[in-house]
Amino acid sequence: QVRVVESGGGLVQAGGSLRLSCAASGSILSINAMGWYRQAPGKQRELVASITSGGATNYADSVKGRFIISRDNAKNTVYLQMNSLKPEDTAVYYCNAQIVGLTTYNRWGQGTQVTVSS
Repeated sequence: QVRVVESGGGLVQAGGSLRLSCAASGSILSINAMGWYRQAPGKQRELVASITSGGATNYADSVKGRFIISRDNAKNTVYLQMNSLKPEDTAVYYCNAQIVGLTTYNRWGQGTQVTVSS
């Protein structure tokens, strides 16, 4: 019943910006950590950024100083502000949420495509 849905992807020129959103809905007591992952063709899925319920953040070295993760606990939503985008940022971006309900489990979104042109 719990759904995790990403939005905000698209095509942007190198040096531009995009803001991704991920909203969780359904039978949710609370959400622990939320994170953004990405997967490019021929590569493994990798962690881009994560944020705890208390606001502590972690970033992949490749995006430090360019991306900012934030969340709105009242809306069960996490955001990823992506600045100074590079062609190597091109990937499908996935949201993951650690859902607390009757049990605690991870739920993935369907992904949103980000394409950065040169």
